[in-house]
Amino acid sequence: MTEQSEVRAFYSGKNFFITGGTGFVGLCLIEKVLRTIPDVGKLYLLMRPKKGKEISKRLEEFPGNPVFEKLLETESKDIFNKLIPVAGDVGEDDLGLSQTDRDILVKNVNVVIHSAATLDFQENLSPTVKINIMGTRRVMQLCKEIKDLKVMVHVSSAYVNSYLTEAHEKIYDAPEDVEKVISLVKTMNDDALNEIEPQILKNHLNTYTFTKHLAEHEVKNCAHLFPCTIVRPTMIVAAWKEPVPGWTCSKVGPQGFLMGAAKGVVRRLPMCKNNIADYIPVDVVVNQLLVAGWHAAKKKSGLTVYHCSSSTQKPFRWTMLEYKVNEMLHKYPLKSAVWYPRLEFVSSLWLFRVTAIFVHFFPAVLLDMMLRLTGGRPILFRLHKNVWSSLGRLEKFIFNEWRYHNPNTRDLCRTLSAPDDKLFYIDISDIDWVDYFVTLHLGVRRYLNREKVSTLCAARRKDTFLLAAHVLWQIGIIYLLWLLVAVITGLTMTQSAWTAPLIYMLLSLL
Repeated sequence: MTEQSEVRAFYSGKNFFITGGTGFVGLCLIEKVLRTIPDVGKLYLLMRPKKGKEISKRLEEFPGNPVFEKLLETESKDIFNKLIPVAGDVGEDDLGLSQTDRDILVKNVNVVIHSAATLDFQENLSPTVKINIMGTRRVMQLCKEIKDLKVMVHVSSAYVNSYLTEAHEKIYDAPEDVEKVISLVKTMNDDALNEIEPQILKNHLNTYTFTKHLAEHEVKNCAHLFPCTIVRPTMIVAAWKEPVPGWTCSKVGPQGFLMGAAKGVVRRLPMCKNNIADYIPVDVVVNQLLVAGWHAAKKKSGLTVYHCSSSTQKPFRWTMLEYKVNEMLHKYPLKSAVWYPRLEFVSSLWLFRVTAIFVHFFPAVLLDMMLRLTGGRPILFRLHKNVWSSLGRLEKFIFNEWRYHNPNTRDLCRTLSAPDDKLFYIDISDIDWVDYFVTLHLGVRRYLNREKVSTLCAARRKDTFLLAAHVLWQIGIIYLLWLLVAVITGLTMTQSAWTAPLIYMLLSLL
């Protein structure tokens, strides 16, 4: 008799309530559930109107999302009838639910996966407390009311403990009294909050890590009432295997800068390339949410925390790719590239800022002028300006290294049967990071830059043209600087010929 999937059997017939279902992780989670658990019940998705679109209209757009392409190879669009939009917002009292919708959830839901959060490192305390802490409290209150709740899965972040260089799978002491923090947000205006923010955050890097840390305690407070589990992903990146290798809709982290590098507009990147960069593919995260939920429901008591991470199991360093990145950019170039791609890592922020003036801002001004002349929208200078202004907030994340130990995750992996290990894989020990980043780049090319495989031939021809243009541009710059030196010194071009190779060497350092 063929061994059956225990995880799939557990979720069959269960109704889900999912927050953050329209985000990167949420979309991948919904796709995974619909594709691999065909007997699942309803998936209630907490949604709010966006850009004037009602939630029913937002839901109608789901079948057109590329994440569902594989699902629709074997299923009709009727599969989306399992998705039930519920109007609400984690940032509002009672999740912004109507009494009718709340009664439906209380009566029918069996599994809660709370993924919604504000991820903006620039936000002040007010929105992050209202969404990340109070939103989690509201979700937990709903869980207390649900009649037949089997498990609650909370999506946290490994960086809630980023004030530690090494962290373990446990809940650390709260950095501040949560009631005090909530009271301050309710009674103080933003200016006053901004003034006292450093004293409140203490050694936390930003309001995101601070509030997500306190949110974990909201879950911990309910762990004696119903099965709960916390999964802490690190930096979530494109899919490794499913639904399609390389699928992504996120521009965060390496996906964003490879997107810009392929366009030719991101040419330098501040990076400590010898440090471990803790990346984890989104499909591994989704699998771990489902497996952790199954295991918590089976245990029925206690609260287990899982690091969904790679730093202590299969560490990645950018030195692995340093000499392959540009090869990859030219093997799979973009038809929409605006400059010849060339990405180099720089070891400090001050060096990045110096080089960015020459390789980012000057070309951005030129290209924005060309866009204006051709009727396009100039965006490059503003893009680089935004990056410039955000570097101070990101510096510690860029140049620090963290190690997130994951013995609980490894133990969880060992509990899986052979079918579950294949269907809900969470073991990353056999990932080949070099091959994976080629997959990620191809995913960025297709899903973020929106270029199909059929454009590759034309893209490679353009890449050759851009190389010629880049060489001519460099020759022109060298000639103009050579001429300027000759004029200033009063020497002839021949007499000052020594300046040409010197200028070339200086430009190569930028």
